[in-house]
Amino acid sequence: MTMSYAAMLALLLCFTNGKAEEQQADPEDSNFSFMQLLADHGLHDTNDERWNAYGQATYISSWKPAFPAQYTNLNGTPHSLLPEAERSFTGTVTAYFGLKAWQGGEIYLAPEMISELPLSDLKGLGGSIQNFELQKSGSVSATWYKSRFYLKQTFNLGGDNHSVSSGPMQLAGAADSRRLVITGGNLSILDIFDKNSYAADLRQQFLNMAFLTNAAYDFAADARGYSVGLAAEYYFDDWTFRLGRFATPQNPNDLPLDFRLFKYYGDQIELEHRHELFKQPGTVRLLAFRNRERMGRWDEAIAAYQANPAQNAANCTSFNYDSANSSAPDLCWVRKANIKTGIGINLEQQVFDGVGVFLRGMVSDGKTEVYSYTSADRFYRSAP
Repeated sequence: MTMSYAAMLALLLCFTNGKAEEQQADPEDSNFSFMQLLADHGLHDTNDERWNAYGQATYISSWKPAFPAQYTNLNGTPHSLLPEAERSFTGTVTAYFGLKAWQGGEIYLAPEMISELPLSDLKGLGGSIQNFELQKSGSVSATWYKSRFYLKQTFNLGGDNHSVSSGPMQLAGAADSRRLVITGGNLSILDIFDKNSYAADLRQQFLNMAFLTNAAYDFAADARGYSVGLAAEYYFDDWTFRLGRFATPQNPNDLPLDFRLFKYYGDQIELEHRHELFKQPGTVRLLAFRNRERMGRWDEAIAAYQANPAQNAANCTSFNYDSANSSAPDLCWVRKANIKTGIGINLEQQVFDGVGVFLRGMVSDGKTEVYSYTSADRFYRSAP
């Protein structure tokens, strides 16, 4: 299958490179910063901020030619990539607001707008070859929503003191190398877990969602890629330990979240170590997740159909994927509380200034349906 990018335009009003405990950004940086403009006129302190505001806009257009296909929407299953020529686009605008509410307490809000037209409604291969901005719940009409609204509380515990640069979802100031950070509210799991300097902000790095995170990481998120939950991070010099619990959607890849966090949830823990190899920075991260969700198992769906052919995709009246194929099993008949687990590694290493390599790998339970990981995930990774 071929897809050609006809045009891509990214209008970036801000940029921060996402490394923890960063020095203040160089004022000669070629990227425009409204906050730096205020600072240049003595109207803002970018070394110790009480507030900040940033914005970003991205437009991506793609196109695919017509191609021959013998099995489009076979047996009444309307989920194939369509064979005719199609154009796709996404336009997004995000605002990032930060406020220092009290000592160590920071509040962040990020309203976002998206307008989109996916290839074949993100069906079939159309859900795997497109840019990461696309959402299953989007439309050509501009849609505004709250992507993030959360509180972050930092307790400094000593060690070396480092400056933190101003950026989206990050207030400039100082932080100890030994500290405890508690974050709670509406955000993305990937704002905290499984970060990577080279494959994290997909608006400025790799566009394909395959680089968003480990492909086997079924992290708790609604159809847009966000959730509500609580996370804790303990920094001890070059080490960081993280754990968090987040809400899962009520139905697979759907917008409404299930807030019964003691019944259905997504748990994750991560251990990170930062190092230098031949005087070049690098990081090793080990991540494990455990989800408890109302999801179906593939073997149980097949067994249910074999035992009773009436329990097929066409007859399903609960949450399903709109298949009219009466000869196929469907997960809707066997959804119940199930556990999915996975463990992975995330490596990154700078080779020399401006060039680095990274590796991600994960082993996950492939016996249950994918519940949360979607094509809808868009994140700006700020430093902790």
